[in-house]
Amino acid sequence: MIADEERWARAAWSALAEPGDEVAGALVAQLGAADAWRWVVASAGGRAPLPAAASPRSAARLTRAVTRWGPRARRLGEDGWSPGRPPPVRGEGVRVVVPGDPDWPVGLDGLGAAAPSCVWVRGELGGARAVALVGARAATAYGEGVAVDLAVGLAQAGRVVVSGGAYGIDAAAHRGALAGGGRTLVVVAGGVDRAYPAGNARLVEEAVACGGAVVGEVPPGSLPTRSRFLQRNRLIAALGAATVVVEAAWRSGALSTAHHALRIGRPVGAVPGPVTSMASAGCHRLLRDGAAVCVTDAAEVLELAGAIGADAAPEHAEPSRALDAVDPLARRVHDALSTRAPRPVETVARAAGVSATEAIGALGLLELAGLARRGGGGWTASPV
Repeated sequence: MIADEERWARAAWSALAEPGDEVAGALVAQLGAADAWRWVVASAGGRAPLPAAASPRSAARLTRAVTRWGPRARRLGEDGWSPGRPPPVRGEGVRVVVPGDPDWPVGLDGLGAAAPSCVWVRGELGGARAVALVGARAATAYGEGVAVDLAVGLAQAGRVVVSGGAYGIDAAAHRGALAGGGRTLVVVAGGVDRAYPAGNARLVEEAVACGGAVVGEVPPGSLPTRSRFLQRNRLIAALGAATVVVEAAWRSGALSTAHHALRIGRPVGAVPGPVTSMASAGCHRLLRDGAAVCVTDAAEVLELAGAIGADAAPEHAEPSRALDAVDPLARRVHDALSTRAPRPVETVARAAGVSATEAIGALGLLELAGLARRGGGGWTASPV
């Protein structure tokens, strides 16, 4: 059971420190969220000594951090953030999920000191294994189609699809998950009480209504900023058992998500595109550098994200052909036949590089297999 004060303090830290602030994460890990909050308030007033375990280097970082945290801490106090009181935030159905809660996404722990102090959630996180699908906002029809197909397949396999709620590949991934009857998590850079971009508001509401959730690490009412978008990518990567980049230009935010995944040891997949498409240049870069595995369908994504063996993708076997049932010599003789003009045995033998006797024996086998027929003074091949 998480103490109310600790839960409040973690919510307060989400308002105090910017996403990805590793100094804040290390301080909270050392002191606990409530004591760390009290230390910051006291330090801002010049009344608190440094934590006993602080090294000279970390002490300098803490001193700089208090300088940037102090003004915001005072403003939060003026806005009504006070221990023992619920966080003064708006948003129907919004709740705070902290480490130790049953539905805390344990994948976030892999971020270490950069892990969020809490996540703000509207909807249900659930416990199913998740896969992140990300890509370009300026997506092509090809990329959006692939994203929808992958998400449908993942949803039908019981996986949760995680993406960032943006236009392009993100929106296609969310739509595909819903079309497949599954759940999807929309990870936002601002507060969970507002959709960004606003044009995807209906999609976000549908995600929540269908059993998914909107997830963020800053309190409701917070605005998305450029730096928060970049930090949001690490959450997407950490929430997924694997990250798949469907379409990305040479310089793309989706590549940031892939690199976050690699940094915390999560597998990365990339979907290849036309070699002439700039929209797939980032995917090709990941593949060329060996940072990602080539994936082309949901089965391969499941293999990437799943347990070895249990989720292995089926082999893409060539369809069986009747010629596979005959020996190599008979196949050579069949290759020497025409499907139109009958050819004498001698002509067939010469073209196949075999003797006339061998050709006659092979032609008999091919006839029995329905692969050759005799008539018109020679032999012709039956369609395979």
